Amino acid sequence: MEFYSYHGHYEEERIVGNRFLVDLTMYTDCTKAAKTDKLKDALDYQKAYDVVKDQMKFKSYLLEHIAGRILDTLFIHFPELDSAEVKVSKLNPPMGGKINAVSVALQRQRLEDKYEE
Repeated sequence: MEFYSYHGHYEEERIVGNRFLVDLTMYTDCTKAAKTDKLKDALDYQKAYDVVKDQMKFKSYLLEHIAGRILDTLFIHFPELDSAEVKVSKLNPPMGGKINAVSVALQRQRLEDKYEE
């Protein structure tokens, strides 16, 4: 997923904005959806995209904070979610040299109605 958002440690980054990529992997039992071919039996990744898109609108200083918020919200909206991994990348970060991207990846799994990092 690609977004133009306003995250960063420096004030200028939160004013000018930058391009971000979000890679999301979600794990759940897909047995029923594999048999029925019905969206109601699957984890709806359009809704997951909407969750990520909404979270990218809230300004953050750190990529870690963005990734953590995305995971928090996914686990709230998808009780069937067993585990998830999210990687947030800032493209061409202003670090004084040519850098394609910086990234942070977090993963979390649900344990007995709670989740753990």
